[in-house]
Amino acid sequence: MYRRGSGRTVLFFGVYVDDLIITAAREEEVETFKAQMKQTFDMSDLDPLSFYLGIEVRQDATRITLWQTQYAKWILELGGMDGCNPAHTPMDERLRLSRHNNAADVDPTHYRRLIGSLRYLVHTRPDLAFAVGYVSRFMERPMVEHQGAVKRIPRYIADTLDFGLHFTKAPGSACFIGYTDNHLAGDVDTSKSMSELLFFLGNCLVSWHSIKQKVVALSSCEAEYIAASTAATQALWLLRLLAELLGRHVEVVELKVDSKSALALAKNPVFHE
Repeated sequence: MYRRGSGRTVLFFGVYVDDLIITAAREEEVETFKAQMKQTFDMSDLDPLSFYLGIEVRQDATRITLWQTQYAKWILELGGMDGCNPAHTPMDERLRLSRHNNAADVDPTHYRRLIGSLRYLVHTRPDLAFAVGYVSRFMERPMVEHQGAVKRIPRYIADTLDFGLHFTKAPGSACFIGYTDNHLAGDVDTSKSMSELLFFLGNCLVSWHSIKQKVVALSSCEAEYIAASTAATQALWLLRLLAELLGRHVEVVELKVDSKSALALAKNPVFHE
């Protein structure tokens, strides 16, 4: 991502190989930039963005919508799940999988290909982040029960093909609000917890994360604290990124943590390690 100008004349353009996405507050800035680029390079103008790297885009006067319906249908074909019975959740909430069991092995190449495809779908489907991250742990040696958990995800996708992200114009005072939680001892093999976080800019979801913690938490308070620490580092990165894009200082992030003990621990600089 590159930035040119400042204030009302600022223009952003993202580059992927030989494809460019250009946006600005004023349409004249976009037209001027395209004219300058055409003087130097042989370029094609594809008009307003509608499709990019498998992501479908719809723009109108009030919002921008991103979704991957066609890509999701391709994943159903890849998994042999066309016409499958839909599921209302991507994962059984009581599911606990292990790397060590006596179940039969399955084709690891097909398993990894399906997981890789699902991970790309997470770009516009934050509701899949936890489930896809969970089944990704078993790519080294997938077994029958792991494959069963993976097949649940396309069944959920079949029921939610048109889900995506909606971005509305944020007011000038819009700020980041983050939410964090944890899945205590969610890994059966290591007893490590999962950190979950979401960040909104105004009413728009712009960042989400689901990752296994690097250490074993000894209590729910500690697991919440680790998740909040991960969210804080993400918040700092988002602040610096937005400040660089806008060319001005950005207000602090409000971080929501649903654990009084973790909040007390964070506020006390002395009585903990």
